[in-house]
Amino acid sequence: MQSVVVGWELYERTHRPMTLGYVGLAQALPILLFALMAGHVADNFPRRRIAIIAQLVFCSCSLALCALSARSAPIWLFYVCLFCSASARAFGNPARGALLPQIVPLGMLGSAISWDTSLRRIAVVSGAALGGWALAVTRAPWAVYMINSALGAMSAMLLVPIAVRSAPAAARERVTWTTLVAGIHYIMRADLILATISLDLFAVLLGGATTLLPVYATDILHVGPDKLGWLRAAPSVGALVTALSLAHLPAFRRPGRVMLWNVAGFGVATVVFGLSRSLWLSLAALFLTGAFDMVSVVIRQTLIQTQTPDEMRGRVNAVNSVFISSSNELGGYESGLVAQLFSPVVSVVSGGIGAVLVVIGAAVAWPSLRRYDGAPRPAPWPKSNGEQ
Repeated sequence: MQSVVVGWELYERTHRPMTLGYVGLAQALPILLFALMAGHVADNFPRRRIAIIAQLVFCSCSLALCALSARSAPIWLFYVCLFCSASARAFGNPARGALLPQIVPLGMLGSAISWDTSLRRIAVVSGAALGGWALAVTRAPWAVYMINSALGAMSAMLLVPIAVRSAPAAARERVTWTTLVAGIHYIMRADLILATISLDLFAVLLGGATTLLPVYATDILHVGPDKLGWLRAAPSVGALVTALSLAHLPAFRRPGRVMLWNVAGFGVATVVFGLSRSLWLSLAALFLTGAFDMVSVVIRQTLIQTQTPDEMRGRVNAVNSVFISSSNELGGYESGLVAQLFSPVVSVVSGGIGAVLVVIGAAVAWPSLRRYDGAPRPAPWPKSNGEQ
């Protein structure tokens, strides 16, 4: 809901695509700045508690957006608020990602990730549609921010009673440069993890069409905020249908190859959306981007969880968050910049083509990704005295 309203409100006030690019930049910087510390915190403090605190901070930022919107405050204050909100996500996401293997058995992790992702997508679909609908009815963005804050507080409370299986007891690590970059060092040793998150980083960085949806809705498709809500929801509908299907299907026999083909499909669907002038074709193309992306998300998340030992999951998930979040947000900045310099269509179409080229490069650079068969093979990680 918040994503739909922030994009619409700021673009309505400025009518400059670069405004949307700065929204992405404001939310990408905290991920880059705090990810290493967030991973260390997730591996050394109770992960559920970190997730709850991060969610409450996020709610406070939504309340701040509510106040800024009601007073028509300067736009730079919106960017400050989004920066703080993204900072909370920077600490919350690694903790929540590393928490899942402590809730379900490892053998059921792939199915659990599919179900978890499905429920998140339901929230994204309903949130985008409800956000656009509420904005169209009330014409009051501050009201949508208020609703978002209340629902976020409920989410934090629902984390409290979750039963978490304790990890083996370990001494708390001191914060040193070695412990902060341990996640990066592990990923550099784990060829498969490096390949999958690099593929996601560059494909999403180039194929960030959703950032420009307010521009497409207003200037190209000529629809209102209610239709913008459905455009924002379309990728999540595709992802939801795919995630529910994957939860009932057996594991892929060659998940590495499946991931490569699906990221390529994501790029092609992005090109179709960029060239479309029909609302229904645009919805169909966005639906497919979500469907293709969801297959690669489930494969990537399952691979990361099964190829990483528990004592490293927080830091590896933190680095993964950098790749995912920064690719989404920096991709938004890149899309806004190219749209400002050339046109929205050039930005989206060139990004889709770039995503396909990234797949070809990844397939050549990492043969192990093509051969990946889904078997858990964590890379050996020697523990020093400071890493017990």
